[in-house]
Amino acid sequence: MTTTDMTMGKIIFYEDKNFQGRSYECMSDCADMSSYLSRCHSCRVESGCFMVYERPNYMGNQYFMRRGEYSDYMSMMGMSSGIRSCRMIPMHRGQFRMRIYERENFSGQMQELMDDCDNIMDRYRMSECLSCHVMEGHWLMYEQPHYRGKMMYVKPGEYRSFRDMGMSGTKFMSMKRITDMC
Repeated sequence: MTTTDMTMGKIIFYEDKNFQGRSYECMSDCADMSSYLSRCHSCRVESGCFMVYERPNYMGNQYFMRRGEYSDYMSMMGMSSGIRSCRMIPMHRGQFRMRIYERENFSGQMQELMDDCDNIMDRYRMSECLSCHVMEGHWLMYEQPHYRGKMMYVKPGEYRSFRDMGMSGTKFMSMKRITDMC
């Protein structure tokens, strides 16, 4: 039996560095923050975990945020265009299960994961991962081995093509469960 705890998370975005300027408090998903803030240079995660995105509607480069203070988020993460949307990650209690596929549309070699994988090439001899099916849990996928490079958040569901999600040209090489990170 699995459960997903929707305990509220809370993140506060600030227009300027060091938590200065106008702020916007968020406790759920926000597809477009531009009506609340013109820019975002710092943020504070008071509880929970969030993914923040460089473009509206959860598109573009994304970054995982856990509890803590980020006084100059733009330079710390190398973001150039700022944060435009965010998604709260619910805490999952239970098993984790995901199938990764070498090619789009669930084709090519397939492997089933139930724990973190720091390098799909070393573990499974897979050259890349271009689609996946998340059966249980919430995961972070990374474009490079050892949890480095661009990342993408995936929750239970089918992901036939990462290209269709604004991740064109990105091949994922490592995967991590979002467990007690928050």
